[in-house]
Amino acid sequence: MFSTTTTTTTFLHSCFLLSCLLSALSCVSMFSGIETGDLEKRDDLFPQILRDEAVARLYELGKVSDGKNYLERTFLSPASMRAISLIRRWMEDAGLRTWVDQMGNVHGRVEGANANAEALLIGSHMDTVVDAGMFDGSLGIVSAISALKAMHVNGKLEKLKRPVEVIAFSDEEGVRFQTTFLGSGAIAGILPATTLEISDKRDVMIKDFLKENSIDITEESLLKLKYDPKSVWGYVEVHIEQGPVLEQVGFPLGVVKGIAGQTRLKVTVRGSQGHAGTVPMSMRQDPMAAAAEQIVVLESLCKHPEEYLSYDAHCSDSTVKSLSSSLVCTVGEISTWPSASNVIPGQVTYTVDIRAIDDLGREAVIYDLSKQIYQICDKRSVSCIIEHKHDAGAVICDSDLSSQLKSATYSALKKMEGDIQDEVPTLMSGAGHDAMAISHLTKVGMLFVRCRGGISHSPQEHVLDNDVWAAGLATLSFLENLS
Repeated sequence: MFSTTTTTTTFLHSCFLLSCLLSALSCVSMFSGIETGDLEKRDDLFPQILRDEAVARLYELGKVSDGKNYLERTFLSPASMRAISLIRRWMEDAGLRTWVDQMGNVHGRVEGANANAEALLIGSHMDTVVDAGMFDGSLGIVSAISALKAMHVNGKLEKLKRPVEVIAFSDEEGVRFQTTFLGSGAIAGILPATTLEISDKRDVMIKDFLKENSIDITEESLLKLKYDPKSVWGYVEVHIEQGPVLEQVGFPLGVVKGIAGQTRLKVTVRGSQGHAGTVPMSMRQDPMAAAAEQIVVLESLCKHPEEYLSYDAHCSDSTVKSLSSSLVCTVGEISTWPSASNVIPGQVTYTVDIRAIDDLGREAVIYDLSKQIYQICDKRSVSCIIEHKHDAGAVICDSDLSSQLKSATYSALKKMEGDIQDEVPTLMSGAGHDAMAISHLTKVGMLFVRCRGGISHSPQEHVLDNDVWAAGLATLSFLENLS
């Protein structure tokens, strides 16, 4: 038999759970299925431009591919050249002056009311990974163009308080040449002249590939692509979250407070190639077995950094705690030579992607991993080479830009839904973005857009039409209130 206290507590607990459920359902209804009937009648929401046309353009761009049955659009590939023409046409439709620079970046600019003021840069990347989704990168480009088109249609484009330049960056993913930010890095001036000598898997150098596309670039002209920091006011990027947080909290948009630092390594393990049936196990110098052991050690290190890292002046207790919550490591590519089922490989090559919010912690992980890799190679009598292919430090977004983006988001959602009770979420980004490169040039801010299941780099990547609309409306609100 229950006591009165227990019964009352159970009743109150049930009421609390019911209240939470109703609140959650209300939140989901509010942000994932926005009622559009009455909203479409309001001139200040521009549903035809910011939602209908923007979504149609995303799907159109998503069909521009080098792959027959999947989306692939890498640095200055034939599909990228078609995408450049398409994006440029959209920019001109929004009233922007357009051009393409020597690294294949597409620019669209309006001078506004004060051509001498520092410019706002806004954009994202137009390249994709292999077998990609259609929203990664493209959403940021389309949202910016759509917002400026809405201002153009409304007669406000020339009233902007400062120049605004949309940039569709040519290469962020780094698929072909295994080096990221070729597009935004050129604008930020962080690409060394030796970048032009980087080769792809077929030993074609970037400078030769550019020549094949009728772009004759020299070390001097590469350096001239850098923007003068005094001419730039800031940079804003709209991007899909590529994670599950916004969907979990029931918000279509969130403001980014920082981006994790990233290192990419290429590890080559060389052993003794031989016949699979005649070399005894005890006499083998097998690079595949060594690589396999190294990869398992990497996984263990990144899951439990506190068990591997030494505490010293460079790796404090707070650093290790930060790693425990933000460190992620991935081996995404592995290849063997000669790659035959009846041959002990002579060489194995694999890539390592390491990301963390704490730069010192990430460096500590790389140091310890390198030590472990060389120890395994010595133990197995094989040789190892570790190459650093990419390094980008963590970036903290500008507080003033973040505040303005939060206000713009709140304003947009309030227009769409009325009163908004909850705070606009702020979150960290584990994925790298062009904002990382541009942070070397100017202050940066980012706005994340909810994607279904947090899935990205996959054909299953998806953003709701009304979330595209919310992103465009928030961008419009930000532009209309530029200082």
